Amino acid sequence: MAKLDGYRHYIQQILEEYCQYQPAYGDVEMELIIDTERDHYQLMSVGWHNQRRIHGVLIHIDIRHGQIWIQHDGTEGGIANELVKLGVPKEDIVLAFHAPYKRPYTGFGTGTERTPHQTAS
Repeated sequence: MAKLDGYRHYIQQILEEYCQYQPAYGDVEMELIIDTERDHYQLMSVGWHNQRRIHGVLIHIDIRHGQIWIQHDGTEGGIANELVKLGVPKEDIVLAFHAPYKRPYTGFGTGTERTPHQTAS
């Protein structure tokens, strides 16, 4: 449980940092969504730019089966690299935005490392 608490802390720390950046255009805000009970984390951009609605996910991360699943990463440097710098083992990070058949070639977890006693979430 301590491992997962650490992962939750790292994810929130990274997302809070990105939330501080405001787009240089339009009336757009960064909105942080954190659900620690279900382990879902998102950073969204919400607002308007030149009569056009802005509503999109910049970062979406889940914790599943003891691993950090990066569902979407719209950052330049990559959230996975930041997590590794914080001490998260690469095998505990799944680049879920890659197709399952490509994941073994990413150098990160594949999402198939679950042991039989782990339950789906």
